[in-house]
Amino acid sequence: MSDCKFHIDFIKNRKIYFTISIILVAFCILSSFIFGAKLDIQFKGGTLITYLYEGEIDLNAFQNDASAALDGIGVKATTGTDFNTGKNNVQLSMLSNSGLTADKQIVLTNTLEEKYAANNLELVESTDVSPSAGKEFFSKCLVAAVFAAIVLIIYIAIRFKNIGGWLAGICAVAALLHDIIVVYGTFIVFGMEIDANFMAVVLTIFGYSINSTIVIYDRIRENKKLYKNKYTLGELTSLSINQSMTRSINTTVTTVSAMIVISVVAVIYGVNSIISFAFPMTMGLISGAYSSTCIAGPLWVWLEEKKSGKSGSKKKAAPEKSIEA
Repeated sequence: MSDCKFHIDFIKNRKIYFTISIILVAFCILSSFIFGAKLDIQFKGGTLITYLYEGEIDLNAFQNDASAALDGIGVKATTGTDFNTGKNNVQLSMLSNSGLTADKQIVLTNTLEEKYAANNLELVESTDVSPSAGKEFFSKCLVAAVFAAIVLIIYIAIRFKNIGGWLAGICAVAALLHDIIVVYGTFIVFGMEIDANFMAVVLTIFGYSINSTIVIYDRIRENKKLYKNKYTLGELTSLSINQSMTRSINTTVTTVSAMIVISVVAVIYGVNSIISFAFPMTMGLISGAYSSTCIAGPLWVWLEEKKSGKSGSKKKAAPEKSIEA
């Protein structure tokens, strides 16, 4: 037993937290209409063409030359390294429902090989991407996410049945939905394409955020056994969240720091595929720490009070001692 390091009244301040989240969620949703969602080629369909090259090339100039060779068709170019040969590669992606015809691909390759003869440009792969494959992948990920949410509600309902498990599970999933919308808004506002990385971030945040919420629920359950009816539900929840703050802060700082370092390194070396994972992941981790602390518990208390018709403010005494987080 030791004095709690934090004494924040999360229940008293819940209207502030709810207002912040509502504004944030509304902005993320409206951003779709303001900025527009950019879908990756796997969701729209098109053609991917990869070339190996030597030396250095101006990526913007290469992209413009490719577009000109295709009579102005939009082209996106990204560079990387071929792990088999150790050579540099450049990948061109062109959105098209039917893909590029063989004749257009030949014209494109001949034009680029002639213009970049000094770089020994070599065609290594050409792939037509069907939009149905991307949609199927996305739908399967959504099914997995929905199934995971249902399992989480059932798990929390069973494990924490002595503190109103069903409502606790629903509030935990509501906090997860909050985090997913924040991740989505990050992709939209910063102009990142919705691709496989988006679902990877969402599913990762699922595990991280729910773990933080369950730690708080577990502390509430233990404190209920320890203090019995000494405190109201709101006071007990606020105490439990405060006891878990040290753990939440340490975990969040550690994971967010790692993601920030990865993001900075990815920006320096221009690895866009990593940036579109690490940066949204950073925002999702911060959102997860906030939602598990300021949303899930206070929302659960509010719903329990509505359910029981109690104000939850009959008892005021603040605990002098607590279990260390």
